[in-house]
Amino acid sequence: MAAADYKKASSIYDFSVQDSFGNEVNLSQFKGNVVLVVNIASQCGLTKSNYAKLTELNKKYNDAGLRILSFPCNQFGSQSPESDGDEMVCHLNNAKADVGEVMKKVKVNGDDAEPLFKYLKHKQSGTFGNSIKWNFTKFLIDKDGQPVDRFAPTTSPLDISGRIEKLLKQ
Repeated sequence: MAAADYKKASSIYDFSVQDSFGNEVNLSQFKGNVVLVVNIASQCGLTKSNYAKLTELNKKYNDAGLRILSFPCNQFGSQSPESDGDEMVCHLNNAKADVGEVMKKVKVNGDDAEPLFKYLKHKQSGTFGNSIKWNFTKFLIDKDGQPVDRFAPTTSPLDISGRIEKLLKQ
């Protein structure tokens, strides 16, 4: 979907993104799953706890149908300097972080933000309206591809477990 058309999208399934190695990922492949979209960073003060708790969420709920899509973002204090591909994978392996499917590094704010993030912010505005405040902002999407909640960077991924469980049962 073109960046200008994000307001016309009916769900996240209308979007394609790229994984860390540049392969196209059509989000319609996640139909029937609960999806958590997170903008991650490797050198943020929130990194260690978010990596550990996203890993725990992934381990606990992946078999039940949760899919975590992690998008590295270098827009906030240049806190994600790794290149896409092997460098990012090595960083996550060294951090013992299994943060779900790792996508291509993106911008989440501004005119050249990833269209998916423009859509998510449009559907779930936050404290800063249509801007993302910082690394580790989390968007929760139901099994129909609809964004149902947005969580602040400081919200622990484990604190949304109850909401995830409820969506997995629907």
